[in-house]
Amino acid sequence: MASGSLATPEARANHAPHSRNGQAGEQSLDDAELRDWFESLEDVLHRHGSTEATRLLRRLDDYARKHGVELPFDPTTPYVNTISPERQPDYPGDEELERTIRSLIRWNAAAMVVRANKGDTGVGGHISTYASSCTLYEVGFNHFFHARTKDHPGDFIYFQGHAAPGMYSRAFLEGRFDESHLDNFRQELPRGTGLSSYPHPWLMPDFWQFPTVSMGLGPITSLYHARFLRYLGNRGLLQNDKSTVWAFLGDGEMDEPESLGALTLPVREGLDNVVWVVNCNLQRLDGPVRGNGKIVQELEGIFRGAGWNVVKCLWGTGWDELIAKDKTGKLVAKLEGTVDGEFQRLSTAPGAVVRKEFFGPDPDLQALVADMKDEEIERLRRGGHDPKKVYAAYQTATERNGRPTVVLAQTIKGYGLGEAGEGKMVAHNAKKMTTEQLKAFRDRFRVPVSDKECETAPFYKPDADSPEMKYLTEHREKLGGSMPRRLAEHEKLNVPGLEKFKAYFDGTGDKTVSTTFVLGQLLQRTLLKDKALGERIVPIIPDEARTFGFEGLFAQIGIYSPKGQLYEPVDRKVSMYYKESKNGQMLEEGINEAGAMSSFVAAGTAYANVGVPMIPFYVYYSMFGFQRVGDLIWLAGDSRAKGFLCGGTSGRTSLNGEGLQHQDGHSPLMASTVPNLRAYDPAYNYELAIIVQDGLRRMYAEGEDCFYYLSVYNDDSYSHPAKPEGCEEGVLRGLYKVKSVDGKNGRVQLFGSGPILPYVLRAQAILSENYGVGSDVWSVTSYSELAREARAVTRQNRLHPGETPQQSYLEQVLPTDGGPFVASSDNVRLVQDQIREWVPGRYVALGTDGFGRSETRSALRRHFEIDAECVAYAALSALAADGDFDAKKLPGVLKDLGIDPDKVDPMGA
Repeated sequence: MASGSLATPEARANHAPHSRNGQAGEQSLDDAELRDWFESLEDVLHRHGSTEATRLLRRLDDYARKHGVELPFDPTTPYVNTISPERQPDYPGDEELERTIRSLIRWNAAAMVVRANKGDTGVGGHISTYASSCTLYEVGFNHFFHARTKDHPGDFIYFQGHAAPGMYSRAFLEGRFDESHLDNFRQELPRGTGLSSYPHPWLMPDFWQFPTVSMGLGPITSLYHARFLRYLGNRGLLQNDKSTVWAFLGDGEMDEPESLGALTLPVREGLDNVVWVVNCNLQRLDGPVRGNGKIVQELEGIFRGAGWNVVKCLWGTGWDELIAKDKTGKLVAKLEGTVDGEFQRLSTAPGAVVRKEFFGPDPDLQALVADMKDEEIERLRRGGHDPKKVYAAYQTATERNGRPTVVLAQTIKGYGLGEAGEGKMVAHNAKKMTTEQLKAFRDRFRVPVSDKECETAPFYKPDADSPEMKYLTEHREKLGGSMPRRLAEHEKLNVPGLEKFKAYFDGTGDKTVSTTFVLGQLLQRTLLKDKALGERIVPIIPDEARTFGFEGLFAQIGIYSPKGQLYEPVDRKVSMYYKESKNGQMLEEGINEAGAMSSFVAAGTAYANVGVPMIPFYVYYSMFGFQRVGDLIWLAGDSRAKGFLCGGTSGRTSLNGEGLQHQDGHSPLMASTVPNLRAYDPAYNYELAIIVQDGLRRMYAEGEDCFYYLSVYNDDSYSHPAKPEGCEEGVLRGLYKVKSVDGKNGRVQLFGSGPILPYVLRAQAILSENYGVGSDVWSVTSYSELAREARAVTRQNRLHPGETPQQSYLEQVLPTDGGPFVASSDNVRLVQDQIREWVPGRYVALGTDGFGRSETRSALRRHFEIDAECVAYAALSALAADGDFDAKKLPGVLKDLGIDPDKVDPMGA
């Protein structure tokens, strides 16, 4: 925290240290000489403007450093508004009408939450966040936020999640919702009758665009969204120079690592289409954000250090005269030296208390307010509640200068709630108001509601021809219409049929390849070369393209960089050199999974946000997907994103050398928890091709709101057979028969997935050749798809007892007399266990439960007991349990197969 800053240049200069070659100077400049310097600077400002003055000071700075002058580093500026009253633009709106509109929106937002919590509904809600930020939003709605039209791609507003009641309240005045919607706030059943707690596009697909209430995700996704807009523009797919991405954030939210983790991205890429508005009400959920410090100054230092423009909007108009009258700089020093916890205490104190405790200790400060009444002191507002100050901040923020801008707006949490929560520690949890508190709220904001009506907290909406309603409607019409608004209608892409993928149907012969390699071929040789889809493909890779074998994309489509390539890469002479390009198609995000996932969301929602369907393929180390950015994947589902998440090094034993932290065996299980995510675990190239083609069809030709997770592996130890005739349905539904072998000593059903399927086929041979056991081998491409469909059928039958029972796909294709079932994969057992309820026989699931480690693949697969011998033994053990194999022979089988019965349990190893 920078403390003791003074108001005037003269005052600050008199308190500044002077040095020469690191030593204290013996004499200071006298006042006359200082005035000469100040007058010279003022002359430059008058004749050349602030830009040239800035250039001059930078040159002086360089000159001083060359001569050994060490300039003090101070990342912050004085604790006053960045925009002085002299530089403040005229306010373009009708202040009184806008005040009335704000008051009505405040009232209806509060009434909505209060009514929702009458009795014992327990639905909760938040009033205080919107109460503190109402003016911040309304200045934007009336003068800045442009909706998407045929002539304007629109602005994009990331609303602070807890402020949702205010957006519903404004939409009510606009006629988008009626009272029944507001009366069903947080009571959303049946669907479409109520309003969601926070911004959720999945729940309100025509209204919300961006889920933001998982704090920290709004900030990072807004930055990558702004970057993706520039990507679309530089590739010639969408001109969006008029668009601004606004993100409304909380000061407490800035403590989330995702909030500040990507601050340098918009600076290095020149994203001046970003405006962040941080609502600095100085409080988080339980108490002050920085009770013993100053969060505004802390954030200013962070943002300025990262290279952002910082606009501080701290004090309302009433403070201007006081600061101007203060010739000593003591008032600004007092403002800056007072910690936030004390400001919170004084925020709702009576004017007499503020006079005594803030101004009173110092005679000079006391003199500043000597001619003010206590009521006038009490009405001194913070900047975020003053429309003129907010407008000035926004006007500056939207002037493009090659850098992103953050507005630090100081407000009071629960502003206007009075005893119900204004400035109190419990403000965040305020959701109920007594009749007397509602009356006080009504009086403060002059809402035309009677004392009797306050007992029921009624909604209030003026007549359509009232000045307020006309003003509200006309201003939104000038800016393109109502917001927020999500437009999901978009062009349907011409997705090629399966014949386009026939190159993957003939098998690989003796050649062994990994499914990760196959995915790369699908992109490079098929999709990127397709006339209809090629330009819409967005490969996203967090600095691992070479690991996945995707380096061919570098030269083929180029790596996106808004600066192009200002250097000659060291590998320029090779065919697959590292090529950066302003219109590059590939997004190389660096070691940054959160950023890469944010790019996936931006690309995957472009169909709705800007009307341009894009097809992201995000390929990454699978362990660093759900485990690291699971919250962002959940957000993608809520956002109705489309595209393909590709775990490029899947499997606990397939990525064998990397060890415990890298070996993933549970992503398919985690994927199953996201309702609109379809997870597949293909073993062969034709399976992967069928799944990708069908995914493209469902998402981009038919408009289905889903996205995909593909487990692809770097195991290149096996060849791929030709596609069996008619397997497409089974591949997509999750299971199909690969091979059958007859036997005289019983029969088993064997399930395999991914690179473990070849081991299951070897187990089939062992059972047949050594023990005379027949079997059917099934490729299971998706346990979660099988389970979801079976669960839906079971539910249908349970709820419709009078109708003919339906059969799930599993019940249709699995034999009821085919013996026990054994499933093996490179994932934990719970993946296979998803279908246990519908398997018509004894079911044994083998999997990779336990921590991974570095070893050969064969050793790891024996360690986790998923290799061919362990699958064969599990089958014989299951047959024995069913009475179809002599259990006394099992010890000998263990010996024959080389399985150590006393080996360590991999779960605890």
